[in-house]
Amino acid sequence: MRDRTLVLLWGLESDPPLAAIRQQLRSLDVPNEFIDQRQILDTDVQLNVGKDIDASLRIGEREIDLSAVTAVYVRPYDSHQLPEIANAGPHSLAWQHATEVDDILASWSEMTSAFVVNRLGAMASNCSKPYQLQQIQSLGFGVPETLITNDPVTMQAFWDKHGTVIYKSASAIRSRVARLRPEHVERLGDLASCPTQFQQHVTGIEHRVHVVGEEMFASEVLCGADDYRYPDQYPVEIRACCLPQEIEQQVRRLTAALQLPVAGIDLRKTPDGEWFCFEVNPSPAFTCYEGATGQPIASAIARLLANGSGKGESADRIGPMGPTGPMRPIPPKLQ
Repeated sequence: MRDRTLVLLWGLESDPPLAAIRQQLRSLDVPNEFIDQRQILDTDVQLNVGKDIDASLRIGEREIDLSAVTAVYVRPYDSHQLPEIANAGPHSLAWQHATEVDDILASWSEMTSAFVVNRLGAMASNCSKPYQLQQIQSLGFGVPETLITNDPVTMQAFWDKHGTVIYKSASAIRSRVARLRPEHVERLGDLASCPTQFQQHVTGIEHRVHVVGEEMFASEVLCGADDYRYPDQYPVEIRACCLPQEIEQQVRRLTAALQLPVAGIDLRKTPDGEWFCFEVNPSPAFTCYEGATGQPIASAIARLLANGSGKGESADRIGPMGPTGPMRPIPPKLQ
């Protein structure tokens, strides 16, 4: 029986969202432990599953009783992309050790009765954007018409139908959203060896909505670029806003159905007042929105973890997610 709060963070110490939440936990005087993947070669973890789940972790001389953890914030990257692991290679002991640590921790995070933000099994819907888009549509949101094809003729017909089309990744790997332009015609033959996701271009104002438990932080994003994350010469303005009540309710239904206590949702409002949903990010990098709007997102996540909402509820899905699951690639700046 847990008699005190203990929040566990798992990821990279240099990751801005994790650093922000860790700082807020300290400000709230909430006891917390941190599993920094940079120390993975000095990390050992033990998991015994029987009538009860018994798990412990050691990082150097520091020991963590995972059974005492009341809440977990899960934001791991693929440890194989850490320089010391990647340089050692797939057949090395270092690679094997990193794989075992990631897999055991992933399995534990699925089975623990602690409150987890977010379970890897729930986050896995984002590994297939088309699959997640079907879920979004089934819950009442408008979604852009989408085509995944390796046939140039089919692609050309889709392009002719919509006039303006964008292309983007179909997986969880971050990619740049871009508009198809005349100069791309000569490259359509490449589709034969690379099935690609295309969507109708929806005009309007971009919105990012961060859901944290019962709290919601909405912001408008004003930018002329196809992908405001890569604005190039375009200015970007992010400002706090309020959503219509019916859209708020749809957002809450969506995150509840996807079992995501924390999520970043990409919406767009058309000039006609219609709302489209493009994606639900299960591990949003919220710090740039927080910095632009002053919305206390990190504080809200820290309080959610401290309260341990959902404590005692075990995961519906049990099993290792590991490096083939929804672990994110390490950005170049972190390598």
